[in-house]
Amino acid sequence: MKIFFASMVLTLMALAATLPGAAQAQQVSPNSVWIQVAAHPSLADAKARAAQLSSQLPDVSGFTLGGGWYGVVLGPYSRADAERAMQVYRGQGQIPRDSFIAFGRNLRQQFWPDGVEPSTAATTLPATLAPITPQVEAIQPTPAPFDESPAQARRSERQLSADQRKALQIALKAAGFYSAAIDGSFGRGTRASMTDWQAANGYELSGILTSLQRQALLDEYNAPLLSVGMASMTSGDAGITMQIPTREVAFARFEPPFAHYDSKDDGEIRVLLISQPGDKRTLFGLYDILQTLEIVPLVGPRKRGADSFTIEGRGKGMVSFTQASLKNGEIKGFTLIWPAGDEHRRTRVLTAMRTSFTRIDGVLDPAAGGDAQQSIDLLSGLQIRQPRMSRSGFYVDGAGTVLTTSDVVAGCTRITLDHDYTAELLSNDSANGLAVLRPKTPLAPMAVAEFSTTSPRLQSEVAVSGYSYEGILGAPSLTWGTLADIKSLDGNSGIARLDLAAQTGDAGGPVLDGSGAVLGMLLPQEIGARQLPKGVSFAANAAAIRAVLTEAGLSARDRNAEAEAATLTHAAMNRLVNGMTVLVSCWN
Repeated sequence: MKIFFASMVLTLMALAATLPGAAQAQQVSPNSVWIQVAAHPSLADAKARAAQLSSQLPDVSGFTLGGGWYGVVLGPYSRADAERAMQVYRGQGQIPRDSFIAFGRNLRQQFWPDGVEPSTAATTLPATLAPITPQVEAIQPTPAPFDESPAQARRSERQLSADQRKALQIALKAAGFYSAAIDGSFGRGTRASMTDWQAANGYELSGILTSLQRQALLDEYNAPLLSVGMASMTSGDAGITMQIPTREVAFARFEPPFAHYDSKDDGEIRVLLISQPGDKRTLFGLYDILQTLEIVPLVGPRKRGADSFTIEGRGKGMVSFTQASLKNGEIKGFTLIWPAGDEHRRTRVLTAMRTSFTRIDGVLDPAAGGDAQQSIDLLSGLQIRQPRMSRSGFYVDGAGTVLTTSDVVAGCTRITLDHDYTAELLSNDSANGLAVLRPKTPLAPMAVAEFSTTSPRLQSEVAVSGYSYEGILGAPSLTWGTLADIKSLDGNSGIARLDLAAQTGDAGGPVLDGSGAVLGMLLPQEIGARQLPKGVSFAANAAAIRAVLTEAGLSARDRNAEAEAATLTHAAMNRLVNGMTVLVSCWN
């Protein structure tokens, strides 16, 4: 079946090269899109379909698509209007269920309406597509010309190979008429689906598809692949051959382990070939690294086996799919990145890519692309996903519960500790700026905060441990200062004022005295709409923290009197805060 569909698509694409004088593409607004509703290999059939639609719907046009194909489209619209129109027209039965968004760059010479130049501006959405849409009677398709009698159709049907029979079942299933097994056997279920398809398309109801009808069904099925120029591609450098949407992407560069095929015309479709030498550890590392990239949104199924994995991500207006496997010391696979809202075409393209993916000799040289752009925010030319905000926090019990600042947990899709561990919000005292997080998987921190049991002395030395630059340095740093006052400027006794030059990322970090006892938690530099003067910081004190922990059902640990009387060396203080302080990140 894979060979049948691959050869069929390649044959159709090859026809384009043999046609004389291909027409020039029409120039349309780069912001306009179309709804492609039909594609025919016959100009007469395409004109008949366009005429039929024009009697029922506005904005019908016809364009050549290349390769001897003729497309019938609606538009042009803005992207939002096109999606709304497609949803409503599909719901009313006005257009086929496999209609899809098409782009102007794929449309060539206009053939409908005859002698009328195409518009270059987006069409206003028809009044019938307003939020309250009147029901319109569905189009009754014009019967196709007679080409075979049922007896002749049955005889020609007997000449079909097993793969060709399965292909017809696949096309019927994709069109929504067939739901049984793809077995190439034309039993009662297949015959019923053929009858339903004939009824929907205005043919005589025989349950036996004629040669013309079989071709029309397969043309409809293959239209999404033809629209993106699916064709076989071989990369000797990567050791991969497969079908890719050649009308949408083109080779750009090597940045191991990827061969980048970037979108043409600043579009949103991209393909990556994955090719690198390695073992199981390399494969598992790639699985983890890919999920840190912007091209792999957080939401979607992921599956990792002993020697392969798949990752799907949906979000931020895109859908990405990655597969990779290990064989004979070589890891190979691909990633397809596709804009959201074009699921029918994406699914068809992805299926064609997966079924055609073939390993050949060779693997991408790890040294290829050595002159590529360098950046700590890029991995092999791909943007690393960045959190919306990162602040500091510290462990308050042996299970890994963390105290941090309220602002870092506001409006997050996901909260992480040190980027690796997902946490959930246990309590949030936004009035005092304190939040308590619980890791979804219990952790065993190297050090846990022990709170001072005595009142701190004014002008005594204190230190704040925090990720000053929001995790760029990879470890917390200590900032030293003094205790300026045991209450805030407005007299709040739960907040201490510090003479200390903290950075933005330090907020949420522990404030410690010289013994390592925790005196409080650093609050953000911004209080409401006010920005604190340079060198002035505030911290929630130990008493306020104890109250918040008690409210969350936790108990604060106290520093014993003997330990609190001693003074830690700077080296010992660094060891303590490195084990206690954690990077808290908010992701959207």
